[in-house]
Amino acid sequence: MKALPVEPSNAPVAIGSRIRSARQAQRMTIEQVADSTGLTKGFLSRVERDLTSPSVASLVTLCQVLSISIGDLFTVPETHLTRLSEAPKISLGGEGINERLMTARSEQRLQMIRAVVAPNGKGESDLYSVDCEVETLHIVAGRFELIFSNDRYAMEAGDTITFPGREPHTWVNPSDEEAVVLWTLVPAASRS
Repeated sequence: MKALPVEPSNAPVAIGSRIRSARQAQRMTIEQVADSTGLTKGFLSRVERDLTSPSVASLVTLCQVLSISIGDLFTVPETHLTRLSEAPKISLGGEGINERLMTARSEQRLQMIRAVVAPNGKGESDLYSVDCEVETLHIVAGRFELIFSNDRYAMEAGDTITFPGREPHTWVNPSDEEAVVLWTLVPAASRS
């Protein structure tokens, strides 16, 4: 099998911000890292700003002090872009509601659902709960009411409410105008 020739890249690999982030996560100052590694504060500052590249030996020492693996510095973060026009339609129930899943279907840490609720649209007549720890509702446009067994919250554009995901609730758009809301479920609701 013939190997494909790969042109080497002279593009610098930017790892400085990840090193700085790891240092800050450890709640260490540049001075503390310098004392622990034997590297100078000025050199570490230049590394964090991607103005210089550390040797492999310096990088190994730095990663040991910061409790990170060298590979973590070069891993491309997993990102997922969902365009509204391509977001899958879902239905969690209710009348006069168009819901779209705005996070990747595979995302387990949270789910974000964008809902457009028609005038006087409403949730189920019986209170229901969602299998998640925390639910957040943000009103993007219009008016919206969130209803619990002992309370009712009238909300308008810009308002946000956070509550336990397993708390029984329902909702209604009490106005003659469309409402746009974002539901965030943490962690993502189980699919049973």
